[in-house]
Amino acid sequence: MSGCCENDSELDVLHDQQRATLKIVLVINALMFFIVVYAALYAKSTALLSDSLDYLGDALTYGLSFIVVHMGVQAKARVSLFKGLLILLAGFFVASQIVGKLLHPSIPLFETMGLFSLLGLFANGICLLLLWRHKEDDINMSSVWECSRNDIASNISVLIAAVGVWLTSSMWPDVIIAFGLMILFFRSAYRVIQLSLVNLAKPG
Repeated sequence: MSGCCENDSELDVLHDQQRATLKIVLVINALMFFIVVYAALYAKSTALLSDSLDYLGDALTYGLSFIVVHMGVQAKARVSLFKGLLILLAGFFVASQIVGKLLHPSIPLFETMGLFSLLGLFANGICLLLLWRHKEDDINMSSVWECSRNDIASNISVLIAAVGVWLTSSMWPDVIIAFGLMILFFRSAYRVIQLSLVNLAKPG
């Protein structure tokens, strides 16, 4: 009996730690969304706009993850499935932005792209460090980890695009990186959705 109580107590402590971490990364991503979306529109960068959308999706993801921390596997799997669908939607949005860029060509401001990709790299680096110890806790935190890891890749990609725009004085590095981010979103969405469906199929 005492062993059961000890296990419940340890689980409560773990859930409290998860919620505390999710609060911090939620605030960071919500702030970064408003900052980066303005920078992306100012710079006319498709890659940076894709990055800003990632922050919005992450803020929603962390908020949902916060809600279901104390819930069962089925509830966490349903929320994880929703996260996967959000990532998929982000991929389609980036695809539409790429088409728009090709129809209405413009050279983005590489200085703004570079500056805000570095800022994002710093912010997401903090989030990644905070989430590291929770990445294998459960499906809820695992899907959150997936989102955070994508953020780092996204920031580095935008930085590469900024350098490419500077070197070539063309929009193509921005478009190519945006295409790569679109593929990353689709791949991540597939993995999260697949894992969610596996867990939903489990009894209980």
